[in-house]
Amino acid sequence: MSVNYNVLGLIFASMHDSYVSELTKQRTMGSIPFGGRYRLIDFPLSNMVNSSVSEVGVITKSNYGSLLDHLGSGRDWDLSRKKGGLHLLPPYSQTGGIYKGRLDALSNVWSFVEHSSAKYVIMANCDVITTIDFDPILKQHMKSEADITLIYGKAHYDCEKNASSTVLEFDENSRLKDVLVTPQISGECNVWMEMLIISKEFLKKIVFDAASRNQFSFTREILQGKKDEYNIMGYEHKDFFTRIDSIENYYLANKMLLDTQKRNALFKKEMPIYTKIGDNGPVKYGLESNIKDSLIADGCVIEGTVENSILFRGVKVGKGTVVKNSVLLQGTKIGNNASVTSIITDKNVEISDEKVLTGSETYPLYIGKNGKI
Repeated sequence: MSVNYNVLGLIFASMHDSYVSELTKQRTMGSIPFGGRYRLIDFPLSNMVNSSVSEVGVITKSNYGSLLDHLGSGRDWDLSRKKGGLHLLPPYSQTGGIYKGRLDALSNVWSFVEHSSAKYVIMANCDVITTIDFDPILKQHMKSEADITLIYGKAHYDCEKNASSTVLEFDENSRLKDVLVTPQISGECNVWMEMLIISKEFLKKIVFDAASRNQFSFTREILQGKKDEYNIMGYEHKDFFTRIDSIENYYLANKMLLDTQKRNALFKKEMPIYTKIGDNGPVKYGLESNIKDSLIADGCVIEGTVENSILFRGVKVGKGTVVKNSVLLQGTKIGNNASVTSIITDKNVEISDEKVLTGSETYPLYIGKNGKI
């Protein structure tokens, strides 16, 4: 794998935690489990590694214990190295307390950014799930001589369902014309994927300028406030992406992996998604087990019926139990002769024998970590 020492990656692990507060009570957005064996941070981190970025800083905020445990030294992403590598950056701001926004966070970790020999910076959050190659975007950024290049995708936006999206408008030359935050509109829009490329020197200018004015919000102060002053360009990402901005969308994003076409659009052979290796045994299927259209991770023990569901590592389903349209996180144990439909169980949930739990596709029932029912 080639290495590009000219680019630094910055991942915001806790941006928009409040959108899925049920799942982020004890973890960051980046460490939310997804798709049977992954965490959300695996996607931006793997995208950067696959784009030859060899130095990545992860900016945390709070509840980052599980994130530290998952990332470790970065070895699973080939980022355990002497030059560059993976760095976990502290959440505290210069003014005391936890940072208030993206600009405040960048001001806080600037000594790390300054120390990097990179000329360009790629920034990404963890709430957008996609596979993307940053190389052509970096080339366009350099060719267009843009101050900032924003990565966006065309998607259906619904003001009643999407928690907080930034909608972008560009002129015929792909230069930013307008920025709308959670607009009261519906239809196909240019939705900012909260990824961007910027030169380190220009980033330094806007971070220090914002700090001197006590400004925190990148979207409000820079994209909206300086769109006419700065040369801000757009790059359309035409491949599949989805955003986790509610517990319902988290449920649907996991269920989406049961669609072969969408799964293949996300997991590409030439751009693998790396994750922490788990030492689990293979799945054990009982004699009376019945599986249909489901994604089942290693280490599971299935003795009942599982339909249209995602089961993470080490889930146990008892005899006579029926699981339908559900997302069961790691270590969930369901007893015998139970019935669960349209539920999300967090890690290590225990559901006793003969329990009947039912949610709906639009409002799945959520059971918190270590819950016993």
